[in-house]
Amino acid sequence: MVEDKTIAVEVAYARPDTQVIIPLQVKPGTTLIEAIRLSGVLEQFREINLEENRFGIFSKIARPDTVLQEKDRVEIYRPLIADPKESRRRRAEKKQQADEPGEDDISA
Repeated sequence: MVEDKTIAVEVAYARPDTQVIIPLQVKPGTTLIEAIRLSGVLEQFREINLEENRFGIFSKIARPDTVLQEKDRVEIYRPLIADPKESRRRRAEKKQQADEPGEDDISA
């Protein structure tokens, strides 16, 4: 009896309160989206929306139809809750205001 060859991959998802890394054995030619479905992560985390969430492999954005390679880690990214550029701008403004001398700081 000949065994079908499989490759080892992982599916990872994280929330602020928990994270999971689900190891899988899949057939060569399995796509990123197929691995997500096979992993059971969609049943465990109902907030994952395959139409809205983005995906990657080892921190690099990847398309759902990307064919996986041995030892790939599929990552499911949560939507951003704030625009990073806007957040940096607000922090810079706050720091600048803190660094500016006030009326009480001026010596006469």
